[in-house]
Amino acid sequence: MAIVELVMPKMGESIMEATILRWHKKPGDHVKVDETVLEIATDKVDSEVPSVAEGEIAEILFSENDVVPVGTVIARINTNAEAGANTAPAAPVTTEPKFTAAPVPVAAAPAEATPAPAAGGTRFYSPLVLTIAQQEGVSFAEMEKIPGSGTEGRVTKKDILQYVADRKEGKVTAEVVTPAAPAPAAAAAQRPAATPATVVSPTYSGNVEIIEMDRMRKLIANHMVMSKQVSPHVTSFAEADVTNMVKWRDRMKGEFEKREGEKLTFTPLFIEAIVKCIKRFPLINCSLDGDKIIIKKDINVGMATALPSGNLIVPVIKYADQLNLVGITKQVNSLANAARNNKLKPEDTQSGTFTLTNVGTFGSLMGTPIINQPQVAILAVGAIKKRPVVIETEQGDSIAIRHMMYLSMSYDHRIVDGSLGATFLTAVAQELENFDPKRGI
Repeated sequence: MAIVELVMPKMGESIMEATILRWHKKPGDHVKVDETVLEIATDKVDSEVPSVAEGEIAEILFSENDVVPVGTVIARINTNAEAGANTAPAAPVTTEPKFTAAPVPVAAAPAEATPAPAAGGTRFYSPLVLTIAQQEGVSFAEMEKIPGSGTEGRVTKKDILQYVADRKEGKVTAEVVTPAAPAPAAAAAQRPAATPATVVSPTYSGNVEIIEMDRMRKLIANHMVMSKQVSPHVTSFAEADVTNMVKWRDRMKGEFEKREGEKLTFTPLFIEAIVKCIKRFPLINCSLDGDKIIIKKDINVGMATALPSGNLIVPVIKYADQLNLVGITKQVNSLANAARNNKLKPEDTQSGTFTLTNVGTFGSLMGTPIINQPQVAILAVGAIKKRPVVIETEQGDSIAIRHMMYLSMSYDHRIVDGSLGATFLTAVAQELENFDPKRGI
């Protein structure tokens, strides 16, 4: 028997783990090369994982919703399985998930704990359906009575959710059974084995609304905490008079859109200035590997983009130093639209070397952004506001109304000292202030 191991792929330089969203195959199913086996999600994008060999799924080692480190074996494929071996075996014990068992990674448990079809019958329940049932308190007896709309009468996610909704509305009556299922694995791991499997919900005083974090928000939260733990953050601030840039854009945006078919925002102008300064201060464009400084020769600028859900994602403009303003603008608009329509590809968020975030979009004057690991710096631009400022000329000082903007940059103090961080930030501010109002498109 030849066994090929399917491992959790590395989806990006800073991605160290991924969440299993859905298994498309189960033990005993036949799979072809490059056929989708499962769907996974990171804090950046969702993606499908294809099979690396043709054969029969011999073993699935993790359940849906499990968070798995990259490089970990998640399934095994028997490449010597006969072509007709894709029919499910007669419910062997080692491949049947018990409805009463909480999802537990098999990598840390005996083979007998491997999830598979429900015990006591021939009906198959997917790990996702079982998880929803456990979370909603649906007993196995109730599960058996739910009409299934899936293949061979299987209960789908839609079926179980509809049942739960009907039960809440009183259309169906839940059977009262003695709970046999232990607490969820995450909760059980935090208390002694002898503790009764009873989860006590916390109470909250006052008039509150409880909202569960969605998957992406959980991943973002973990990534932000990790960044603060890894990098000692220092933030420097600067102010720039961007009047020339604002007036130039106001004058040229109509012609730009007519000629190029693209809207000209301030983001490409910010990226253009950042790229010029990174060329002068290449140490800003690096990452840290232990005691080794990895200076990146390519300048790939990530731009934090707000999603309709309120979450943020960071698509990357690759080789920004090789693009002119038109090229940068097209990349910015294309990636922003793809992000908002959930059409980003995994490679669209990978290999960033420096990140720009525009907190001014939401009305903030300035911010203290968190570094996007494994980068060493992130620059935030605030809202552009008209203010009276002092103008120094050869004829003397005067007060004028100018378009002013604050910039802030957080950097990893392990590698970027205050002098370099402040000097780079000042250089970006000066680049914006010295914008040529007579330049062409």
